[in-house]
Amino acid sequence: MPELPEVETVRRGLEPVMVGARILSVDQRRPDLRFPFPDRFPERLAGRRILVLGRRAKYLLADLDDANVIIMHLGMSGSFRIEQAGVAKNLSAGGPAPKNALHDHVVFALAGGARIIYNDPRRFGFMQIAPRAELAAHPLLRSLGVEPLGNELSGAALARLFAGKTTSLKAALLDQSLVAGLGNIYVCEALHRAGLSPLRQAGSLTRQSGQPTERANRLAETIREVLEEAVAAGGSSLRDHRQVNGALGYFQHSFRVYDRAGHPCPTLRCEGEITRIAQGGRSSFFCSLCQK
Repeated sequence: MPELPEVETVRRGLEPVMVGARILSVDQRRPDLRFPFPDRFPERLAGRRILVLGRRAKYLLADLDDANVIIMHLGMSGSFRIEQAGVAKNLSAGGPAPKNALHDHVVFALAGGARIIYNDPRRFGFMQIAPRAELAAHPLLRSLGVEPLGNELSGAALARLFAGKTTSLKAALLDQSLVAGLGNIYVCEALHRAGLSPLRQAGSLTRQSGQPTERANRLAETIREVLEEAVAAGGSSLRDHRQVNGALGYFQHSFRVYDRAGHPCPTLRCEGEITRIAQGGRSSFFCSLCQK
C-alpha cells in the first residue's frame, strides 16, 4: 500500500498537466474497481475544468469547476500514466505503469492533447465524485485525523490525540483517525529518529496537565522531517515506485531501521542493532537500546 510521500509524489507529477485543463472525455472501461464507479461517471466529468489537484491523507482530490471533487485512491497497484505529445510518463505508487493495456481502466482525455491513464492490475483503487461542500462529511474522509504535513501536526496535537491511550505508540500513529496518511515505513523511521520505542504507551507523551512532553514535541518534528525528506526523494521504491520522470524514488537509501533487522544501529555512539518484531500483524524495526 503506498504511503503519503508516494501519493504526494504522484500528485505533484500530475498537477502541471491536470490543473487548469478541461476534460474532453472519460473512457471508463469497466463498471467497477474496488467499488462501482459513480452513475454516469464519464458524462458527469466531460466538459469540466480541473481547478485544483490536492491530497488528503492517501487520497487524491481533483476539484472541478462545477463544485464537485473526484476522490481517487491508488489502492495497492494503481498508477497514472501521462501521454502527451507522444511521450509517456509513469506516475505510480505501486510500481511503474504496466504496459498491459488490459489494466488501463480509466482514460481522461484533456484539451490540448494530453491523456491521463489510470492502470490498476489488482483493482484495489477507486474513483468517486462528491460535492466539495460535503467533502468533510464524506464516508471516506470524515474519520481522518490530522494531516501530518499540515500545520495541524504538533506536539500539542499529539498530546491531545494520545491522552489516556494505553495502546502502543506505533499503533496510535498508524490509526488513521488520529494522524492521517502515515504508514509502516515512515512511522518506523520517525520513531527511530525521535528515540522512541514503538512499544511505548501512546499516552506517555501527554503530561497529567494535558500538555505535551518533550518526547511529543520531538516526535511531531521528526514525523514532518521524515515525510518532507521522503517527498523530496520521490518516495521509496520498494516495489519499483517511480517518479514523474520515470526515475525511481530513492528515500529507501536513507532508511535507518526499516527492513534492516540485524544491522548496527546508525545512531551516533549507540552499540545496539536493529530488531524486527511483529505488532498488529506488521513488522516494526527499531533499536531497543536507544529507542525508549
